[in-house]
Amino acid sequence: MATYTDFSDVHTNLSRPKTSAILTIRIIKSFQYRTERSLVLHDINLEDTTVGQLKDISRQAIQTQPGWKPYRNVELDTLKLYSQAHGAKTTNLIINLDHDEWIFSDDSKTLAEVGFENETEVSFFNRELYEEFRQNPETTW
Repeated sequence: MATYTDFSDVHTNLSRPKTSAILTIRIIKSFQYRTERSLVLHDINLEDTTVGQLKDISRQAIQTQPGWKPYRNVELDTLKLYSQAHGAKTTNLIINLDHDEWIFSDDSKTLAEVGFENETEVSFFNRELYEEFRQNPETTW
């Protein structure tokens, strides 16, 4: 029988060092049709990896890993925070339309500098399509 002492008090966002984080990248193909797929990246060094490098790592995975063929023709250029472990989540299933300050626009900053932690989840998408969707945020089935 499990007792209270069997569980760790350490939150998952602090359970791994900043040099070996697990990140989830929500690759968005279509806002209108809510087409997205999650790419889980392991052992990312948040202190050394820049925003630009994370974009490149994600693009490379999409081009080389099996199962990503439908996403290979999407021009992905923007990262935006979706959620962090133990933080509030948006009610929008595809992307957080609030908080434009959560867009990571400086590709030279390290992930630690912009606030990444273990189990951070970000959206990776085409900025032009995002702006169009913000003007008319209707989804189609």
